Amino acid sequence: MILEDWVSVLSMALLAIITFANVVVRYLTSSSFAWTEEFSIFLLIVVTMTAGSTAFVRNQHIRIEFIADSGSPSRQRSLAILSALCTLLFFIALTILSGRMVYDEYTWGDTSPAIGVPTWWYSIWVPVLSGVISLRMAGIVHRLLGARQ
Repeated sequence: MILEDWVSVLSMALLAIITFANVVVRYLTSSSFAWTEEFSIFLLIVVTMTAGSTAFVRNQHIRIEFIADSGSPSRQRSLAILSALCTLLFFIALTILSGRMVYDEYTWGDTSPAIGVPTWWYSIWVPVLSGVISLRMAGIVHRLLGARQ
């Protein structure tokens, strides 16, 4: 298992625990924890990004297999390189743009509506995890370009 697997598992476990606790509290007291929705959204972002990274590492990302896996090995390799490069460029752009968003949230002092913590505490993980995916994709591109045809 890779690091992203462990982060995904822990995030999902924590998400299940806080959601279950919120349901029990809501059932017993007719009120709920205000922070659970914000924290659940944060955990879902983490799970999405780490699971995406895992899918890229294991070559299980969504693709049209009819196109990607058909044709000569040279064509398949070319499509794999094109796909990896496009994905790498996307996640580099996401890292930069979401980093700018986090900087703006930090600069303007935005706070979350329910518990009043700085919103950048939640959103900092998008550029961080996008950067991780960018590094993973750079490794994949490097391996694809170095592979013999």
